[in-house]
Amino acid sequence: MLDKSVDIITLGCSKNLVDSERLIRQFELNGFNVHHDPAQPKSKIVVVNTCGFIGDAKEESINMILSMVQRKSEGKIEHLYVMGCLSERYINDLRTEIPEVDKFYGKFNWSELLTDLGLLYNQDNHNDRHLTTPSHYAYLKISEGCNRYCSYCAIPIITGRHKSRSIEDLLNEVRILVSRGVKEFQVIAQELTYYGLDLYKHRALPELIERISDIAGVEWIRLHYAYPADFPFDLLRVMRERPNVCRYLDIALQHIANPVLKAMRRNITASETYNLITRLRDDVPGIHLRTTLMVGHPGETEDCFQELLDFVRHARFERMGAFAYSEEDGTYSAEHFIDGIPEDVKQARLSKLMRLQQNISAQIQQEKVNRILRVIIDRQEGDYFIGRSEFDSPEVDPEVLIKMAKHPNIEIGEFYQVKIESADDFDLYGSLV
Repeated sequence: MLDKSVDIITLGCSKNLVDSERLIRQFELNGFNVHHDPAQPKSKIVVVNTCGFIGDAKEESINMILSMVQRKSEGKIEHLYVMGCLSERYINDLRTEIPEVDKFYGKFNWSELLTDLGLLYNQDNHNDRHLTTPSHYAYLKISEGCNRYCSYCAIPIITGRHKSRSIEDLLNEVRILVSRGVKEFQVIAQELTYYGLDLYKHRALPELIERISDIAGVEWIRLHYAYPADFPFDLLRVMRERPNVCRYLDIALQHIANPVLKAMRRNITASETYNLITRLRDDVPGIHLRTTLMVGHPGETEDCFQELLDFVRHARFERMGAFAYSEEDGTYSAEHFIDGIPEDVKQARLSKLMRLQQNISAQIQQEKVNRILRVIIDRQEGDYFIGRSEFDSPEVDPEVLIKMAKHPNIEIGEFYQVKIESADDFDLYGSLV
């Protein structure tokens, strides 16, 4: 008899997490007990949902698979299955190199796992998910794939072309989640701003966000992974007019120097990027911008890097991440450029860029002292309740810490008005008003 227990381990981004949440729910509908990211897998069946985006992520996924293979060899688990981006991209190699895995699935055919186990995939509940996040927020994946072929990026190779979900399908999912207590939605995709072009022949993100914001019970909507070229500016009107659309935008800019932007195939120039930043800030006063930048792409000279530093000083991003270029198989960069910048130079540039951003972040955080912010409480940790403002996305952004001793009756998942009393480089400290 099949042991009706399964452990699911998720690696990589929030888009992968949504897939795992759907798989968990399908197992539950088949009567299984499911454990997500257990400290020590205990079920006889283990599923690893992999990431294959960059070298470090691929290494983490391979190491996790191998550690589960070891557990299988020791008799601690009986069946091991692998899904997600890594196996989507390298499925034939993985089958050859790690035959101990019972079966590999890609990113989009994981429902076959249920069939292979003799279980039913419940199509009527395809939008249903078991949330692994705190019950008051969820990720909402609005599309798959990407039609942007940036030189360094393997995502289109893995996920294929952009495919939007319908507005009605998404609204139904939001209604289901709101009925279960979700108040905050992180809207995610490989590339948000392309949304709707395939289905509706126009960029429909503003319409989608407006209609989500109309649903009673939706308190916050936050937008992740926008693309700067051909930006749908009507979205800024929605953000400005709708109080439950957070003044927050995650928009990956990658670089500012024209030679690097051209080599990256970003379809935007430095002047257009500066103009975009100006318009974002003018149209939505108080907006917080999160971006991602890259150093060390082939062709990045020292002058190009200095131009990037000047840009960061000018833009004063409220949130910024950065990484060093690494060559990915099959990408335009790998096939057309030589990865000729030494690794120590890349890392030195990365460190310098992040030190600059740390100073900027500290200044911006200090500017919030004595302000009153609306804060949602995520969890209790040590002597503090930990929350976030509309300017802070889970996992990646600064948090607001409130002393438990001063406010012992705070409830997780509720909103409070918090006066900010102090700040460090990243986090804020405050008390209830």
